[in-house]
Amino acid sequence: MAADAPHPSFEGFASESIPQSAVGVPGKDGQLELVFAMNDEGTRLVYDFARVPFHVTGELDNDPHPQGSVVCVQSPSGGIVQGDRQTVDITVRPDAIAHVGTQSATKVQTMEHNYAATDVTLSVESGGHLDYVPQPTILHADARYHRACELTVGEGATAILGDVLVPGRIGRGEWFEFDRYYSTVECAGPDGLLFADSEHHHPDDDQRAPGVLGEHDVYGTLYVVVPDAEADELHRIVTEATGPETRAGASALPNDAGVMVRAVGPRSDSVADALRSAWESARRTAVGAPPPPGRVR
Repeated sequence: MAADAPHPSFEGFASESIPQSAVGVPGKDGQLELVFAMNDEGTRLVYDFARVPFHVTGELDNDPHPQGSVVCVQSPSGGIVQGDRQTVDITVRPDAIAHVGTQSATKVQTMEHNYAATDVTLSVESGGHLDYVPQPTILHADARYHRACELTVGEGATAILGDVLVPGRIGRGEWFEFDRYYSTVECAGPDGLLFADSEHHHPDDDQRAPGVLGEHDVYGTLYVVVPDAEADELHRIVTEATGPETRAGASALPNDAGVMVRAVGPRSDSVADALRSAWESARRTAVGAPPPPGRVR
């Protein structure tokens, strides 16, 4: 679901004009394009294009896999603001191994007009692998954020996607004071759609209800598109990794696509730790090596 065709609940926001910079003007149409490919030395970033607020300074060499490539996406801005429309397009060519993360959390700022949206398109071609695990998303009070991610995996390709959502600046007493949040992930394989997952949150919803967040403040999700990953094993791993205040579990994805892991807890670091444990195990299954040093958050 593209940012220019948002969920129906955002249609009313889209007609609101912005008194500062309008939708689509320079600085509000961030664009990131990355292409990874194999050569004789391993995976290399063969093409990159970044437009504010995205910034890329090249590759890092800290992937434990000898043929892996790591890119850390930076941002010189203070976060996502009203009217921002961002696109992220990452391609991993056959047999390449890539990891894309972010330098800092994504802060979705307070909004009075319109909304902000990010469109993410990920393509992993045959035999390739992609880790796309940005640091947490923090929704400030009155934020309106629409995010759509479309993942396509080729024959024998694998991918791990992760996100931790912090529904407010917890230290300032904010919790589910944002206006609206919608996120969707769709994954397709060579034969069509494998799975789709969506979240739609509004502060009027009872987030403390059983089966929602209960007593927890932060939650995170890891999509392990690795058919050989075992849901029971990842469930055991994240259960052992959680502390007394954090809960986590794993479920098999439809169409034997892999496993989905979810964790809830009082802080982003505790949730990130649980997802990191599952990520390490899943990546070893996928490519025989753990992810680069550092945390999911």
